[in-house]
Order: sequence, then structure tokens, then C-alpha cells
Amino acid sequence: MGEAAIKMEAQRAIVDPRLVDGRQSPVAARLQRGVRRLLASLGHVSVTELTLASGRRADVVGLAPDGEITIIEIKSCLADFRTDGKWREYHAYCDRFFFAVGDDFPLDVLPEDVGLVMADSYGAAILRPAERLALPGARRKAVMLRFAQAAASRLHSLADPEGAPGALI
Repeated sequence: MGEAAIKMEAQRAIVDPRLVDGRQSPVAARLQRGVRRLLASLGHVSVTELTLASGRRADVVGLAPDGEITIIEIKSCLADFRTDGKWREYHAYCDRFFFAVGDDFPLDVLPEDVGLVMADSYGAAILRPAERLALPGARRKAVMLRFAQAAASRLHSLADPEGAPGALI
């Protein structure tokens, strides 16, 4: 086994299998990891696959120390982008909206009026900042409550899997 394969196996070993959502492609899962590392480096906390009041599920939602909410929609390939028009609905639930893509994604197809993040398994960088959308207070509170409930439920499930069945789903 080569050095890179050993490193990947070691990283896989430290991830609790209950945290692996399974709905993402391997490419999307790698981008998600990098995006969350970027958010953490900015002092934000994040949850993945957060169901919003609309019923849509946001790929990654970041919460800044000042309460600003960021949604990052991961696009693993061009077909993923072209077949998904729901991302426009996410603007109503965040202060900032970004697409996150890998380095092989054709950037010229992405709209220029949203933020852009380039990611891989190890991190991410903001290539284009997102315009601040100024989420209304009542909507912010509703999103923050969903965020808190999802995070607490997932943490409970890790601490007591039998006591919180299905909490990670």
C-alpha cells in the first residue's frame, strides 16, 4: 500500500461511520469536508444536510459567531449543477450563499452573482465572496433553531446511539 493510500485509510478510520451521511457522492463528500474546514478556519460552526422550512436540504450551513448564516451548495460535477435548480430557493434562508466546486469544475457556467469556493478533501478557498443578503430576523431565528436542533440531535446520537435512534438522518 502506497503512502497516499495509507494516509487516506488513516483518515477514514477516525471518522465515526454514523457521521457518514451516504447521500453524497464520494466527490461531494470530499468537497464537503474541505468546505467545513474552511468554515471552521473562519470561526464558524457548521452542519450538513440541514432541512430548511421549505423542505429543501442545504448541503452545508455555516453559523458565524455574530449569527450570520451561510449556505454552501456543493456541486460535484457539471451534470449536478445543470440538473439542480433548487439552489435559488436557499437565498431566502441565509445571509450569504456560495457554490463549492472542485478544481476540475468549469467555473464559467456558474452564475457570477453568488459566492464561489474551490474545495478538496483538505480545505477550501473563497474565490469570489458572496454578497450579503441580510436575512430578516424572524427567518434567522427559525434557521438558527433548526441548526441548533440538528446539531444537538446529532451529538446526542453519537453519545447515546440507542437513546436517540435516527437522529443523524
